[in-house]
Amino acid sequence: MNAANRIWIRRGGIAAVLAIVVFGAWLLLKPADLPAGIASGNGRIEAVETDVSAKSPGRIKDILVDEGDFVKAGQVVAHMDIDVLTAQKAEANAQLAQARNAVQTARSQVAQQESNRAAALATVRQREAELIAARKRLTRSTTLAREGATAVQERDDDQAQYEGSAAAVEAARAQVSAIEAAIGTARSQVIGAQANVDAVLATIQRIEADIRDSDLKAPAAGRVQYRVAQPGEVVAGGGRVLNLVNLTDVFMTFFLPETVAGKVAMGTDVHIVLDAAPAYVIPAKVSFVADVAQFTPKTVETESERQKLMFRVKARIAPALLQKYIAHVKTGLPGMAYVRIDPKTAWPAHLTVNVPQ
Repeated sequence: MNAANRIWIRRGGIAAVLAIVVFGAWLLLKPADLPAGIASGNGRIEAVETDVSAKSPGRIKDILVDEGDFVKAGQVVAHMDIDVLTAQKAEANAQLAQARNAVQTARSQVAQQESNRAAALATVRQREAELIAARKRLTRSTTLAREGATAVQERDDDQAQYEGSAAAVEAARAQVSAIEAAIGTARSQVIGAQANVDAVLATIQRIEADIRDSDLKAPAAGRVQYRVAQPGEVVAGGGRVLNLVNLTDVFMTFFLPETVAGKVAMGTDVHIVLDAAPAYVIPAKVSFVADVAQFTPKTVETESERQKLMFRVKARIAPALLQKYIAHVKTGLPGMAYVRIDPKTAWPAHLTVNVPQ
């Protein structure tokens, strides 16, 4: 036997040993036959992901966390540069002072016109008194002229005086009307000036809100997965800065055949066994069952199983349990989900809840 044949024999022996080891491991890890009241499906651990994004376009000033860090809900994780916003607020404050001054000026105009109206009303009363006196003189002189006791010229002079007084009354009343119109205009100017004040205040509130929003906060507790951008970069409005995974909202998505899915209700008990930790059994509850069947994705089942119509199911792990083991929670891990479709069925010993202590 030459050296080449001996090499091939050794390789064949190693391959056979590996096959035996793999088969033995599969037999050890393969779960026992499931009771009729329990169904299973394979899936993958997932978690809700959240992006921390800039509300408005701008430059990233700094990022306070790194990938893998745990953050709390509301924790500031990054700052946007606010130099432009600070300048805009200073400009708006100057506009506010100008608008308030315009309000005061308009109110002064109203007060002045109201004073003018009082004076004009006094003039009207004076002219009306003069008109009454002129009417009386005209009446007397008319009577005396008719009796020949006074000259006709005097009556004509009194007539002219009376008509002049009447015209003076009309002029005084017209002046009052003009002043009242001016008062209306001045009051409108007050309203307009006050509206400008309100508009500038709204602008300041918006700028202050933008300044507050420049402190980027974590919307929920979780772990930083990615730093999508870096300090100094300019991002658009809505541009992502960080990606977080919420490790208190974790679930496994798996598929069940249509004959089984109809028996699964919301809140049904599910026990999860991960490939990476087969010794532990994690409790969960059904939180979603699809209304429409679909073909099983290629990544989930064999080719023959993919031809079957299946229903997508989600099993959510209790947030309190996740919080207890938050440092050990990982997403993307494959495993098996076991669903108890018959509440009277007891869990087999190898599927009894068993979590790390």
